[in-house]
Amino acid sequence: MCTCINLKTKDQYFGRNLDLEYRFNEKVVITPRNYNIKNIDIKYAMIGMATVSDDYPLYAEAANEKGLAMAGLYFPNNAYYNEPMKNKINLAPYEFILYILGNFKSVKEVKEIINDINITNVKFNNLPLADLHWMISDDKDCIVVEQVKEGLKVYDNKIGVLTNNPQFSYHLTNINNYINLSSKNRENTFSDKINLSNYGQGMGAIGLPGDNSPASRFVRVAFNKLNSVCNDDEESSVTQFFHILDSVAMIKGSVITKENNYDITTYSSCINTTKGIYYYKTYNNNQITAIKLNNVNMNDDKLSIYELIEKQQIKYINYLE
Repeated sequence: MCTCINLKTKDQYFGRNLDLEYRFNEKVVITPRNYNIKNIDIKYAMIGMATVSDDYPLYAEAANEKGLAMAGLYFPNNAYYNEPMKNKINLAPYEFILYILGNFKSVKEVKEIINDINITNVKFNNLPLADLHWMISDDKDCIVVEQVKEGLKVYDNKIGVLTNNPQFSYHLTNINNYINLSSKNRENTFSDKINLSNYGQGMGAIGLPGDNSPASRFVRVAFNKLNSVCNDDEESSVTQFFHILDSVAMIKGSVITKENNYDITTYSSCINTTKGIYYYKTYNNNQITAIKLNNVNMNDDKLSIYELIEKQQIKYINYLE
């Protein structure tokens, strides 16, 4: 399970919580322009979180040098992958992010070709297919792409949020159930026959779901994001972005899978897509780490790979052994 958001201050930001019960040897990976990948042209360099297998970057999320960002999120029992089709752009799920970010500069450009795409049931090195849907965003637009049994569906995403099941159309309807919520305390509308009053701050949001289900995380992160107040500078924007993601982060022990494993937020990411800066923190290390796309040779012929810093970083003050 995962949560993805975008946020606009002075710059544009995009990122996600990756919620899993295991790690997938993920690293921050920069793919340069014209990198040699079979069947896919890479015109634009990109940075994101990926597993690298046989020099192939399998991205969970990334942004390219033009400011277009994309993430794949778990979509079990709803994702439907086809056999390759004639007269279609056939892409396996693991190729989708690379193709979009490697070839397009904006959501507008993606919309022009998206209906020509067919997501296929082709596996990567016989690994199991990952059931996914995708959020694609730039500084002007955001869409969600879902290939289901009925066909490829593309939704305009004015909320700038994506979680998991059910289909995105459900989330767009379900959020209307919370129309009464407010970041401000409310007046008594229960009845004019009794005197009711606020006894603390935050009571305007009573009813905001607090569980970790996809539908509840969608509503909660949308409420926190859309009511967010933030300065325009980089430190304020990045800090605020991670605070929003923290509001739907999974704590070890709060979600137990049917195999008796623990779903946790293994990492959280924030990409300044305007400047090409990838920020992350992990479950074991709260310190924010940053890597810049344009500080590497974007015309290189090899991937730039950065191991995650997993050891907790604590600044000790007035501390004696």
